[in-house]
Amino acid sequence: MGRTVATVIAEGLAAAGIAHAFCVPGESYLPLLNRLRDVPLRLVTCRHEASAAHMAEATAKLTGRPGVALVSRGPGACHAAIALHTAQQDSTPLLLLVGQVGEQSVGREAFQEMDYHRLFGAVAKRVVTLREPERAGEQLASAIACALSGRPGPVVLVLPEDRLGLPSAAPALAPTIPGPPAPTSGAVAQIARLLEKAQRPVLMLGGPGWTDEDRRLAEAVAERLGLPVVTAWRRKDRFDNRHPHYAGELGLGANPALVAALAEADLWLVVGARLTENETQGYTLFTPATAAARLVHACADADALGRVWPPRLAVHAGHRPMLEALAGLAPAARPRWVATLAGLHHKWMKPTAVARGVNPAEVVATLSRLLPDDAIVANGAGNFAAWLHRFHAHRRCGTQLAPVSGAMGYGVPAAIAAALVHPDRPAVALCGDGDFLMAVAELATVAHEGLAPLFIVLDNGQYGTIRMHQDRLFPGRPVATRLTNPDFAALASSFGLAAFTVTETRAFAPALEAAWGRAAVIHVVLDPDEIAPGRRLEADA
Repeated sequence: MGRTVATVIAEGLAAAGIAHAFCVPGESYLPLLNRLRDVPLRLVTCRHEASAAHMAEATAKLTGRPGVALVSRGPGACHAAIALHTAQQDSTPLLLLVGQVGEQSVGREAFQEMDYHRLFGAVAKRVVTLREPERAGEQLASAIACALSGRPGPVVLVLPEDRLGLPSAAPALAPTIPGPPAPTSGAVAQIARLLEKAQRPVLMLGGPGWTDEDRRLAEAVAERLGLPVVTAWRRKDRFDNRHPHYAGELGLGANPALVAALAEADLWLVVGARLTENETQGYTLFTPATAAARLVHACADADALGRVWPPRLAVHAGHRPMLEALAGLAPAARPRWVATLAGLHHKWMKPTAVARGVNPAEVVATLSRLLPDDAIVANGAGNFAAWLHRFHAHRRCGTQLAPVSGAMGYGVPAAIAAALVHPDRPAVALCGDGDFLMAVAELATVAHEGLAPLFIVLDNGQYGTIRMHQDRLFPGRPVATRLTNPDFAALASSFGLAAFTVTETRAFAPALEAAWGRAAVIHVVLDPDEIAPGRRLEADA
């Protein structure tokens, strides 16, 4: 029981301030599991590696420190790959510790052997195999620093099983993280000149690593410079959605009136966002000519600058230093322009009607009205999320856990992570029926850990997004999208959770009140034709 490589890794995680880690235990890293008993870190046992890694990813979003997941070799590593993709596309610092066959077996296609450098090379920032016992502390600290620096993302540390028990005198090292890049004085002066001439400028906010202090600074910048504000895809919590300068989110299902109005903008200040497909409306928001004339793009990820359109001004800067620089510019007022765009958002937030059954717009509006400002709301992927993104108003940073990657099965583990990291705050997951069942085994984790998240399942008995696209492209020919579901309330009860079934809109508020503060599932039964806000399937037939 002397000091080993596993000791160095366990102590290194603690030295880096890691308070939680998530795992499905495996024999390929047993010495590390043993040593994790000795450090002040809560190890959460999960039922599936994809959920374990997604819990780690969500924890990173909430804490600003790398999320940590531990999985065994082969199948366990492959299951976790979904969350690595999420961490890559969401720019989330994630450390995946993967067991591996012993060094003497590498290259022999041993039991569950895989080449992780090839498997994860396209999705991880770095894949490192720990081979030298005296470098264990160095390599772990370097992996954590890599996950956090520049554009954050996933890093994989491969642990050959015959290395973990070897003696090591290496110290546990805390990583050193460089600060974000700051804009040059010349860039700030050029932005000041552009703002002085602009009559219809827009501020877009996005990117990872925001805090409530950043949000308040962004609000002060918008007010000082007379700027309407839009947020990037699934980054709504970067700005108070009730603020008089807020104009809405640009992403899938964006307000068409907002998109049309933004064509009139004569200057775009983009801070933090990478300008990917969804927030640019399928790369149609700019043309090469309009970007060269109107786009100022500030991002900590230098590779994102000019990746699709060369902007008028590219600024390699983190969102915080950029906002601090903007806060020092001369004030300006554009009340009519701000009011015009913000008015479009207010109209967009009004709940739409349904022809039959429960109205998801009213469900989300009720939820948004009753939740406190610090409630954390999670979701996975599917048409059901359109109601959440449109009708829920985020007020503070760290209240939205939504996969930019579009991963199904994300909402359940994300809400569990939120309940673990912030047990004093409501943690809610809004899920589709298909989305929920991809991670339903983690209700056992909820019960085992004594947590109290709330899961709201919008059940339309189908993979709704695919059904909608089938109806659009091949009307009258649905295939492979109908689902046979369990009794979700009975299923939840079997795990010891409180359970409620809602079949009328007016019954949702009482169910929410009864579920408050408890681990619970509210099963909301929908008319399958109510496929999206303001849209029925039969209307497209």
